[in-house]
Amino acid sequence: MSHPLIEFRQIVKTYGTGMAQSTVLKGIDLKIQEGEFIAIMGHSGSGKSTSLNILGCLDTPTSGEYLFDGLPVEQMSTQQRALLRRYYLGFVFQGFNLLNRTSALENVELPLIYRGMSAKERHQAAMDALKTVGLEDYVDHTPGELSGGQQQRVAIARAIVTQPKVLLADEPTGNLDTARSIEIMEILSELNQKQGITVIMVTHEEDMAAYAHRRILFKDGQIVTEQEANS
Repeated sequence: MSHPLIEFRQIVKTYGTGMAQSTVLKGIDLKIQEGEFIAIMGHSGSGKSTSLNILGCLDTPTSGEYLFDGLPVEQMSTQQRALLRRYYLGFVFQGFNLLNRTSALENVELPLIYRGMSAKERHQAAMDALKTVGLEDYVDHTPGELSGGQQQRVAIARAIVTQPKVLLADEPTGNLDTARSIEIMEILSELNQKQGITVIMVTHEEDMAAYAHRRILFKDGQIVTEQEANS
């Protein structure tokens, strides 16, 4: 059997020193196979967002091993981790994080600038990504001219324009109403099913987590349960 795409081995994360020291992750073991859709759940302070930051190479563990496609991430240089983020990972955040005075098309093109792609290639790739999320008619709109749901679609298009292996979504429906949340979850589910993108989503909403293949519940820095869909 092939190795998992992502694996945590006894991941510990501690912040501060002395009396101010706080251990946020307490020996996390986790395996995620390529093509899975994972929902990470738990109350505020449970360690779910810290885990997502480590998965996205935005933070590093205090101890333990993080393997990505069999490679030890903690042994990578800062530059190597940056390349891992750039070429293999896509990010979607609760707050959209779009450039306000920039069109949808230009927002989506942004990650491709760092790859040195030509303007023509960037434009075509961004158009394709916006079409994937159903916004091909809104390419010239700025975020202020779009609804919250449309802004999150632009954010998803920006995340997938680089054709990542893994999409990391931190509360992607947290700022949306129920109808818009369902639209976003259907897009994420389709990206997972049709394009084979591994989706790892942090959420506190049970109805959104229902789209995932597996739910992982964090409590006090530990994984307390893992539940397969429909089980």
